[in-house]
Amino acid sequence: MASGLNVHKGDMVKDTAVYALTPQGARLAKILVNRLEADLFLPTRLSDHETIPFDRLLEVVAKNFFLYPRHVFVAAAGIVVRAISPHLKSKDRDPAVIVLDQEGHYVVSLLSGHLGGANELAREVAGLTGGSAVITTATDTAGVPAIDVLAKKRNLKIGNLKVVKSINMALLEGRPVQIFDPEDRLGLKHQAPEAFDIKWVENGGQWRNEHPGVWVTWESRMAETGMNRLILYPKCLVAGVGCNRGTDAREILNLVKSTFQYQKISIQSLKCLTTIEAKRDEQGLLDAAEELNIPLLFFGKSDLESIKAPHPSSVVEKHMGISSVCEATALLKTGGGRLLVPKTKSRNATLAVALER
Repeated sequence: MASGLNVHKGDMVKDTAVYALTPQGARLAKILVNRLEADLFLPTRLSDHETIPFDRLLEVVAKNFFLYPRHVFVAAAGIVVRAISPHLKSKDRDPAVIVLDQEGHYVVSLLSGHLGGANELAREVAGLTGGSAVITTATDTAGVPAIDVLAKKRNLKIGNLKVVKSINMALLEGRPVQIFDPEDRLGLKHQAPEAFDIKWVENGGQWRNEHPGVWVTWESRMAETGMNRLILYPKCLVAGVGCNRGTDAREILNLVKSTFQYQKISIQSLKCLTTIEAKRDEQGLLDAAEELNIPLLFFGKSDLESIKAPHPSSVVEKHMGISSVCEATALLKTGGGRLLVPKTKSRNATLAVALER
C-alpha cells in the first residue's frame, strides 16, 4: 500500500484557540471549543483542569499567535485589537481572528478574512451561537467571489500578493479581467461565477499588459512585475527523489532548487517529494522536505512495479529491488502524469519531476 508522511507539520492537532475573559464569556467559550475541537484559554481565576490558564491576555496571545491558524475571542473588539496588533505581519501570514460578544449575537471577522479564513470561521461560529456573522471585506459584501479566496480553494499559491487588490477591485467595478489558465487550474472555464467578466487568453501573445488579469502557471519564465498581472502557481509538480544512505539534506535541496531553476519551473508549484518506503528513516530527505515545507510521501515496491520509468537502473534494482525510484514515485503520485524532468543526478541523489494532471 502507498503511504505518506507529512514531515513539516508539528505534533499539535488542534488548529483553533478560543479565549474568554468573563464568567459568562467562559460558558459560551466552553460550548464553542467542543464544537470547534479547540483549545480553551481562560484567566487563571476562571480556569479548571480542562482549560489552559493565563495571567495576562497580551502574553498568551503573543505566545499563541502563530501557533494556531485560527483564534476566537469572546471579548470586546478593542481589547483584541490591542492584543494582536504587535504581531501582525502580512495578509498571507497572519492567522484568522474573529471576535464575538459574550451572548454570541455578533461574530466579527477581524483579521485575515480571505487567506486566513476568518470570514468562513465567523460564519461557522455564528451558526453555532445562532448569531450573525459580521463580514466587512468588500467582495463579500458585494457578493463577488474574491480572487484570493478562489486561489486558496484551488490550492494555488499567490506569487505577487500586492496585485490581488487590483484584481479584486476590477471585479468589484465590473471591469473585464484577463485569465490565462491553459490547464484550467482555477476551474473557471466551465463554471465561472456570474459576477466575473472574464476575457480568456489562449496564449501569451494575446495578453495585454494594460489590462488587469490572472496568469496561472507552474513555470518561472513569467516575471512577476507590474500591478496588473496576478501570478498564481498551482501545486501540481511532484519531485521524486532517490539517494544514497546518509545523503545530506543540503545536497538534496541544492539538486531540487538548481534543477527547478535550470528547467524554468517554479518551486512554488512543488506539491511534495516522493521516494521509496525503504527511505522512511533517511534524515536528509526528512530535513529537505521540512525545509521546503512540503510533505514527503513514501511508496512500497509493490506499488511501483507496474510503473514503467523511462530510465530504469540496474544498480537501483540490485539495491532496492525495483528499477526506478525518482521517476517511478513521481509518476505514481501524479497518476500517470507527464514527466517534465527525467532523472537527473548529483553525487549522491537523483531527482525527477512530474506534472500532476
